[in-house]
Amino acid sequence: MKRFHVHVAVDDLGQSTQFYSNLFGAEPAVLKDDYAKWMLDDPRVNFAISTRSGAPGVDHLGIQVESGEELGELAGRLKAAGETTRDQEATTCCYARSDKAWVNDPSGLRWETFHTFGEATHYGEDEPGAALAAKPQTACCAPATTTKAPAAATSCC
Repeated sequence: MKRFHVHVAVDDLGQSTQFYSNLFGAEPAVLKDDYAKWMLDDPRVNFAISTRSGAPGVDHLGIQVESGEELGELAGRLKAAGETTRDQEATTCCYARSDKAWVNDPSGLRWETFHTFGEATHYGEDEPGAALAAKPQTACCAPATTTKAPAAATSCC
């Protein structure tokens, strides 16, 4: 069974942890100095917050799967649709060990598909100089991406 994933960058981890604990009616499953994660069953979501990004807001969305086979299927669907994925194997990120495939949606929003198979004692980053090196100061260990040029300014609504 798949689990929806949301990672939000926050300014104040303590205040945000209290807010989301009240919202979800549960304490985080993982709580570190720079990171908190709730593994909720209703709704079925892996909701994470961290202070590791430069700007507050949604850092990325994702789908967590329960097996390497599910990850391969999901990444295969993205590739079959013509999307370029950035695959990572046995990476350490967000205090966990995972295999991942990253993709940007047509608007440039980052999506992570991943299978977690272990815990880690540190937040984790990709090794400098690696082919899939992480962007500095990102909330999660996403590989570097190319972004689309911003659209011309338009009036709201």
